[in-house]
Amino acid sequence: MEHHATKLKLLFICWLLLVPTGIIVAYQFFPSEPMELYLVAAFLVFAGIVSYFPIIINETPIFLTQWITLVAFLLHGLFYEILFLQFSIIMLMFSLKIKKDELYRYFLNSVMFLFVSLISGITFYAVGGEIGNHTFSDLIGPLIIYQLVNFIANQILYHWSGIFLGKKERFFAKNMLWDFFTLTMVFPLGVGLYLLFNDIGYVSFLIIGIPFISFAYVLRMYNSSERVNEYLQRAAEIGHQLTERLQVNEVLDLFIQKISQVLPVDYAYILDVIGDELVLLRGVEKGEQNVDIMPAIKKNQGISGVVWGTGKAVLYNEKAEWENRSHGYMPDGAESVLCIPIFRRKKVEGVLFLVSTKKKQYEKYQIPMIDILCSYFIVAIQNAKHYEKTKMMSEHCQLTKLYNYRYFEELLSNEFELLSKGQRNELSLIMLDIDYFKSVNDTYGHQSGNEILVQMAKRIKSLIGNRGTVARYGGEEFVILLPDTNKQAALRLAEIVRLTIANRPFATQNFLDIGVKHESISITVSIGVATAPQDADDSLALIRHADRALYIGAKQAGKNRVAEYMK
Repeated sequence: MEHHATKLKLLFICWLLLVPTGIIVAYQFFPSEPMELYLVAAFLVFAGIVSYFPIIINETPIFLTQWITLVAFLLHGLFYEILFLQFSIIMLMFSLKIKKDELYRYFLNSVMFLFVSLISGITFYAVGGEIGNHTFSDLIGPLIIYQLVNFIANQILYHWSGIFLGKKERFFAKNMLWDFFTLTMVFPLGVGLYLLFNDIGYVSFLIIGIPFISFAYVLRMYNSSERVNEYLQRAAEIGHQLTERLQVNEVLDLFIQKISQVLPVDYAYILDVIGDELVLLRGVEKGEQNVDIMPAIKKNQGISGVVWGTGKAVLYNEKAEWENRSHGYMPDGAESVLCIPIFRRKKVEGVLFLVSTKKKQYEKYQIPMIDILCSYFIVAIQNAKHYEKTKMMSEHCQLTKLYNYRYFEELLSNEFELLSKGQRNELSLIMLDIDYFKSVNDTYGHQSGNEILVQMAKRIKSLIGNRGTVARYGGEEFVILLPDTNKQAALRLAEIVRLTIANRPFATQNFLDIGVKHESISITVSIGVATAPQDADDSLALIRHADRALYIGAKQAGKNRVAEYMK
């Protein structure tokens, strides 16, 4: 940024020294014919209109004002050509809506076109060219040389400017082709306007200028529609990618990523409607994910609240437009704001809030594209939620919410594969069974038994934490899988589990005795431990050996104890 600011200052100093000086030199030392004020105004208006509506092809503005300034040069001299061309550059910069950090483009182009005008103009005079009313045959030779020098000088200066800005471009690049085609358009138009002006005066501007401006405007509108179509096509492609994702977080991450690629986004927030508030679902600032940085928003409160309430998108080009409408959190340096409602079944389900630190970053034609993306997004989110719920139900025990037997077997198989590849050192399995659980069901009822199973699952899971995976193996049996845990460590952990369960009674209701509301039941468990690879070569063997340790080493030895598998 500092390097960029230094270049901007250098360009400004060069502009300040060279452009006013060049205009004065052209006025003092090169022949000119005074131009009446009404004609100056006509040239300025015409040149300004043509500059403000450049022909834009593939995001490249084609600057065609030279055919007007050529007429000013041939009729009244180099001074007027430079004057009108400098004015045209200002109008072009306004049309392109250059930002503060792009001001260098004006100073650079202004200096470049000044030198091009001086070099080509001096060459025109040097080869015998004269200004004023002349026949085509008198001008054709000097004019051709003038245009060739103009073209070559422009290419050389453009190449040097690229070097100055740190751009690595070949001398014979695509822009040379564009400039050549521009020359083939500018030259005949300029000569035609010059000859017609000699015959009928400033009315020639209307005869040639109006069709040209109309053509340029229509071409610009066509280019805008092409850009909209391109945005819509990209939206459809992104939409298909979103609907392919099966995880909610994946959908959120991809949506934010693609939005940031399509639009200039420094801050992006997805807000979710929960009850009577908008709550932050996902926030990304400068590419980094931030959570819980935005307080909840009420309907019709602030920018996003109004979008929620009205169901209509809003676009602000700069801070001055939204400053009095914002409420609560707004990122530092925010300027451009685009806020769009996210609909589902004609009801606002969320809000997309996009912010850029630069002014005038968003256009109205971008809103339909983002609206389509939001439609894809809400569908993708619903699909992902449904998938995750279905997957959750298929992998978890509905009573205890622990992983079920099906999931556990797949996990164990995967862990053994890692063990065989050397990515795991050891794999310990703890299997536990509730002692005398049938008597609990018979005494207090099966519903009490279910309550104890739920409490048992929570207690074991809190003890294991992230050291391993807890699953309900079936009935009153639970298993604990401990990756990279040796047998001694597994035995110590199993003993902690056994003691914690034995020393803390379980609370439940006696569903068989209506008069008894609450019961405190002491529960014990028997535990078996086996470890691979020393105790087993495959997943089934590890389960079998842990089960053997449980029933032979613990259950048959008196219950309420931990036993390890012994070969």
